[in-house]
Parts: sequence; C-alpha cells; structure tokens
Amino acid sequence: MSSQKENFETFRSLHGPGKFLVLPNGWDAASARMAQEAGAQAIATSSAALAWCHGYADGETMPREVVMTATREVLRVVNLPVTVDSEAGYSADPAKVAEHVMLLIDLGVAGINLEDGQDAPELVVSKIKAIKAAAKAKGTDIFINARADVYLANLVPDDAKLAELIRRGKLYAQAGADGFFAPAMTNIEDIGKVVREVDLPLNILLMRATPPLAQMKEAGVRRISAGALIGRAAYGKAVRAVKMLLDEGEGGAIFETSNDCPDFNKWFGA
Repeated sequence: MSSQKENFETFRSLHGPGKFLVLPNGWDAASARMAQEAGAQAIATSSAALAWCHGYADGETMPREVVMTATREVLRVVNLPVTVDSEAGYSADPAKVAEHVMLLIDLGVAGINLEDGQDAPELVVSKIKAIKAAAKAKGTDIFINARADVYLANLVPDDAKLAELIRRGKLYAQAGADGFFAPAMTNIEDIGKVVREVDLPLNILLMRATPPLAQMKEAGVRRISAGALIGRAAYGKAVRAVKMLLDEGEGGAIFETSNDCPDFNKWFGA
C-alpha cells in the first residue's frame, strides 16, 4: 500500500507537462471504486454529491466528522491517489484550515480542492501558505488545486473576468498552489490564455458548453473534472425510475440500467 507522500508524488506527476488527467468525480465508496475499475488514474470527490448522499446541502453544511468518515470509506476501497473537494477549508481561519487538511493527510489523501468563492483571494493565499507550512512540518506535502470562482459565481463583470481570473491564478501560484481550477470557463481562446499566463496546471470543469476534451487538451489544459455531474446523472436516473414505478406502475426505467450495476459484492470481498 502506497504512503500518503507516494500518493502525492504520483498525483502531482499526473499533472505534468503534456499530461491530461480526466477525473470522473465520485461521491461515496461505490462510485469511487467504480471510477477506479473503469480506468481512472486518480479518484476525486465531489463536495456537492458527497453532501447530498449524506443528507446535507452543498456549501460546508456537512459536519467535518462526516467528511472524514466518507473519505475513509473511499480510501478503504481504492488504491489510487485520492483528492478531496474541501470547499473553502471549513473555516475562514487559515490555521484551522491547515489543521483540517492535516487530518486528511493523516488519512492518506493526496490532494484537495480549495475554493475562494466570495472570499478575498488574499484569504485563500493565507490558507495555501498555512497548509503548505503545516505539511512541510510533517515531512510531507499535499496537492492544492486552488479554485477561482470568478466565472462560476459571476464575481466581476464579464469583460473583467479573464483578467481577474489570471490575477488570482498568479496569486495562488506564488502562494504555493499546485494546480489552478477555473470552473465555468468555456471559451477556448480564453482558456488558452490562462494556460499561457498562469504557471500552474489548469483544471476545467466539464459542462455542456465546454469545448471537446481533445480541443482542451490541445490548448494545454491538464485536468478535467466532472464535478457533481455524474452524481446528478445517477440520481436523475433514479428519480425517473422511482417516478415511473409509483406513477405508472411500470419498472421499465429500472430495468434500463439495472444490469449495468457493477458486482459490488465481488469488488468489496463478500
């Protein structure tokens, strides 16, 4: 079994020049193992889908002990590097954010997402520095994928978004981040400009409007995330099946994909 530091090194190498890491985000042990069996090179969690499957809304409403338990469950059934969506670190205090991330390191986590949301980017800079200092003191490291929500949250007018995104990317790179996540970017020319101007591997969120993966790879993007979309697809299919059963007395929607369900008993050793 690989150590946390080895998992970090492996995960970081997956973001190297010329690499293109596709992450079909999971939300529990079963979905994480499913991604591994399908050929994923690493496992990423979706904060939203993980919260929903435990009965919480997205946005740091889930207790941290639930996050830790869910993370342990994922780590128990996969043997790939795992990166956890840590939202804003569950605190506005950089020291407390670092403490939270150190607990994830103790579990064996290789990377995290850390978002700015409505916070000033300077606060994220302080969080990144605190995490890196704490990890160094433990003799290890963790991949910080710094997420800028300029586009996702419409933080500035449209004509100012690209410049603001690049400004934040440079700040996060200087602070010690390992990757830069720009969700809701869809213009391939702008994406290419971020690749050229921010000295970090760029992560783009899969959306209906995003360019084809091959085009983004050619532009220099090094990481694609599905976010909560696969979880939404799974729950959407389940809703359709339940409604058909209850409203129409038919099981057709159930049988459409039930045979595609993996043999979890075999995977989990029953």
